[in-house]
Amino acid sequence: MKKNSCISFVFMLLFGLSTQAQSKKWTLEECVKYAIQNNITIKQTELDAKTADIDKKDAKGNFLPSLNANASHSWNIGLNQDITTGLLRNQTTQFTSAGANVGVDIYKGLQNQNTLRKANLSIVAAKYKLLKMQEDVALNVANAFLQVLFNKENLKVQNEQLAINEKQYTRSEELVKAGSIPRGDLLDIKATVASNKQNVIAAENTLLISKLSLAQLLQLKEFSDFDVIDDTNAKDENNIMGQTPTAIYEKAKEGRTELKIAKTNLEIAEKNVAIAKGAFQPTLQGFYNFNSRVSYADVVSVSNGLVVTSPAPPFWTQFSNNKGQSFGAQLSIPIFNGFSTRNNLERSKVSLEKSKIAVEQQDLDLQRNVFTAFTDAKGALNANESAITALEARQEAYNYAKEKYAVGLMNSFDFNQSQTLLTNAQSEVLRTKYDYIFKIKILEFYFGIPIIKN
Repeated sequence: MKKNSCISFVFMLLFGLSTQAQSKKWTLEECVKYAIQNNITIKQTELDAKTADIDKKDAKGNFLPSLNANASHSWNIGLNQDITTGLLRNQTTQFTSAGANVGVDIYKGLQNQNTLRKANLSIVAAKYKLLKMQEDVALNVANAFLQVLFNKENLKVQNEQLAINEKQYTRSEELVKAGSIPRGDLLDIKATVASNKQNVIAAENTLLISKLSLAQLLQLKEFSDFDVIDDTNAKDENNIMGQTPTAIYEKAKEGRTELKIAKTNLEIAEKNVAIAKGAFQPTLQGFYNFNSRVSYADVVSVSNGLVVTSPAPPFWTQFSNNKGQSFGAQLSIPIFNGFSTRNNLERSKVSLEKSKIAVEQQDLDLQRNVFTAFTDAKGALNANESAITALEARQEAYNYAKEKYAVGLMNSFDFNQSQTLLTNAQSEVLRTKYDYIFKIKILEFYFGIPIIKN
């Protein structure tokens, strides 16, 4: 008995946790933050930013001296030259040589300096690209979020309409029994109820698909119970419509990321030109080399007419006695290299001109997008207000038709038409409402107001 009680307690606890998990509803802020943290495209862009950091380390490394060491050990068989004495001998022996060299750029046409400046600009550009990707993802999430809200409210409208028609069907059965309306009207309402049920099923499927689309945009692995809150209202909280399109455009020019990216790419192109020009200038490098060698062969010498063979000197003794050093500076003056340097400069200048055009084009695109967004938002507001007015009129018309149908002054076909027009008006209000909300979000986006408040 005690064991069964424990099992029941665990089951109730797990069921409670499961219900709590399923009851969680995501806010727009939670969706955007989660998407920014987990979106695959954003993660790829973050890796591009890390690559830019590595490129900067390379650019810094160009200012440091280069140090390289080398060593070799060889076996020589037959007639060969002793690397320590220079004598030719027929023998088998071993030799070891080692060395090191240091090089440093003294002057390289300011290429290293310009490469470092370019690397710094590339880091800035990578950060802007990451920010642009985050903004695009946030906007896409907001659009998908609002689409879910629209589909949820549309489902409510369809369910409410179904409930009304089911009540009307019950009422019509009573009127048929009382002889107030013909049986054909009852069949018409029955068909309308069946059509309403189909509309409810279609609305449920559309809502489910929109939830799945949003969940996949968030990169959620478990989204069977995914849902969002539905407390968004169609209102201009920041009074963005009180601004003029010109004021929004001027504000956008200061903060829009895509324009910053274009300007940064222009600066990078200018540095590429400076680097290409530096290749025409002489380069001066300093160097230092050290080397030594060791032979393991016996040393042969002639003393008093006698050939004397003695063991090879100790390793470190030979290493010290045979060492050599060299240092100096090397000047290199480019004279002719098959036009490659000149062609690189010309390519860099062409890229610079393209970057200038890209900045101008981005500015024109921004201006067009802002004025278009403002016009779209204004049109969406007018459409929503008109849809609300139309809904009020359709509601009154439906109430009047309902009264006439109840007393037998209207047939079922005309009454169903009135219901259909009312449902369409309700759907149109929802559509224009969320279209207006999204258009406002876009306009605020250009004005520098983020999708979510940090």
